[in-house]
Amino acid sequence: MINQTQQQILNDFHGTTQYYNGFMNVKYTDGVYFVMENNASWLVTDISVIVKSESCSKEEFVAVNFKVNEDNTAKVIYTDGNNKQLYTQSYGYTDFKKHFKENEVTFYYTDGVLMLSGEY
Repeated sequence: MINQTQQQILNDFHGTTQYYNGFMNVKYTDGVYFVMENNASWLVTDISVIVKSESCSKEEFVAVNFKVNEDNTAKVIYTDGNNKQLYTQSYGYTDFKKHFKENEVTFYYTDGVLMLSGEY
């Protein structure tokens, strides 16, 4: 098991060494692949579907903010990166904090690639 918290690891991703072919023809970076491999593939799959949906597909850039509340409910807000809200999704329960020790992570989607914000 990794000694430092997953949050520190997520923040350490800058750039990527390779792209992974993902769901809905969305490419994933090393950081997103790490999130998938650590019990959050459901989140990455959901994000892939939404960024390809009518709500977001016309945008060149989509910022995706995932935030877990104290009661383990969660909300995902998709914006154009300039606070124009494109889509919102809620979860009644998630164990994300159990695996990652943080309550918030931001993803960016552009040019067919989903990445952690530090990889942009």
